[in-house]
Amino acid sequence: MTPRKTIAIVATGGTIAATTEASTALADYTVTQGVEDLVSAVPGLSELAELETHQACKLDSRNIDSADQLDIATRVKQLLSEEHIDGVVVAHGTDTMEETAVFLHLCLDSTKPIVMVGAMRPASALSADGPMNLYQAVQLAIHSEARHRGVLVVANDRIHLASEVRKLHTTSVGAFYSSSGGPAGVINADGVHFYAPAPSRAALALIDLNALSLPLPKVDIVFDHPDANPAYYDTAIQSGSAGIVIASVGNGSLSPAAHAGARQLHEHAITCIRSSRIPLGATTASELDVLLHTIAGQFWSAQQCRIILMLAIAIGLLNRDEQEALFHAAWEHAR
Repeated sequence: MTPRKTIAIVATGGTIAATTEASTALADYTVTQGVEDLVSAVPGLSELAELETHQACKLDSRNIDSADQLDIATRVKQLLSEEHIDGVVVAHGTDTMEETAVFLHLCLDSTKPIVMVGAMRPASALSADGPMNLYQAVQLAIHSEARHRGVLVVANDRIHLASEVRKLHTTSVGAFYSSSGGPAGVINADGVHFYAPAPSRAALALIDLNALSLPLPKVDIVFDHPDANPAYYDTAIQSGSAGIVIASVGNGSLSPAAHAGARQLHEHAITCIRSSRIPLGATTASELDVLLHTIAGQFWSAQQCRIILMLAIAIGLLNRDEQEALFHAAWEHAR
């Protein structure tokens, strides 16, 4: 008889753990539930695996900061190092899930499954999606094909890679999409199905967690648009930003203000990532990058670019070529 697997569930808060007085209310809710509440709300969950529960924090994910992300990563790493733990599920708010997913993916080196899960509707709603999402997350965490894939995100029956997951809808239970090749797999009545074999790459974190210390470097995002205000770049410089991501128009095209701002950032030795405010598609390398000393954000969203640059600076990658190499390596690592 095959022994049951042991899955650690790490709760951080989010809509999946939120409630409001009215069962029909889908907004203005508050995070109230702990990890034991999440587990008890899912019939049959304990039949899938032995469960260990851990409460990392209890926050709306809009309030999560880099210190919280570092703490979550450290906790998950410790759990993965324990021989009896076969996988970890992290319950997290959806607003910043794609950022924390990339943070964990680049900092964790386990071959064991790491699954992030959340909900678009609060636990008190008539048709709360959290319980099924959590059930499917544990289904995925015990599945042999989930190994060697780094961090995965489960939402609305779909399995997404940390590198490709995007939240593209504000309220729908189908808010999450994969940015280029579609989801990595699906979970249906027949169980877990992946569309491609797991990569054969060795488990190797690109970022050493032990090299990270608080506070992590300050990296900001500037949203570009017609008539953009150049003063934002002055403010970034004066406030001590270590890096800036420009969420620019189209394929990373820069407005006159952003163009001048990128020049100004280079003069002050502040790294500038040229990304896009468009959620799908790559920001490809351009002659602009040579002219302005910027780095193309490639397939990463602006918010993911911010995480990668923050971690790069935190481990001492201060040279533009080193930082650009990390962006390339991160994408290959995430495939």
